[in-house]
Amino acid sequence: MTEQNRLATGDQAPEFTLPDSTGTEVSLSDFRGQSVVLYFYPAAATPGCTKQACDFRDNLTELNDAGFAVLGVSPDKPAKLAKFVADEGLTFPLLSDVDRAVLTAYGAYGEKQLYGKTVTGVIRSTFVVDPEGKIAHALYNVRATGHVAKLRKDLKI
Repeated sequence: MTEQNRLATGDQAPEFTLPDSTGTEVSLSDFRGQSVVLYFYPAAATPGCTKQACDFRDNLTELNDAGFAVLGVSPDKPAKLAKFVADEGLTFPLLSDVDRAVLTAYGAYGEKQLYGKTVTGVIRSTFVVDPEGKIAHALYNVRATGHVAKLRKDLKI
């Protein structure tokens, strides 16, 4: 994946509409006027993705109180997301990007290093979208563990 495919602070956040774990369509524009933490993860119910999702769940009140909505996006189908939500008691929308179009638009899908090999897949990434729909923070290749704490520190929450 080349650098020009990546979003940067000040870029317009690509608009999208995706189904959530219940099949309800959710659009980024639904959150206009509010800040959004938009995070992309490889697969529901895997150890790292579970840790990250539970960290967001456990910090959701503080994020919401500071004016941030949280949305998670993966290539999983809604049915798998629904099981993940139920199993982990997740309280924010998880969105299904089966064709990876939104992942690609955000530069969160492409070549990455995995156990010393170059593979194509989801690049664990987080974006903070401001109330006007612009990228306030673009974080690529984030770690699942400790990411939410670092994000809260960066956002002064």
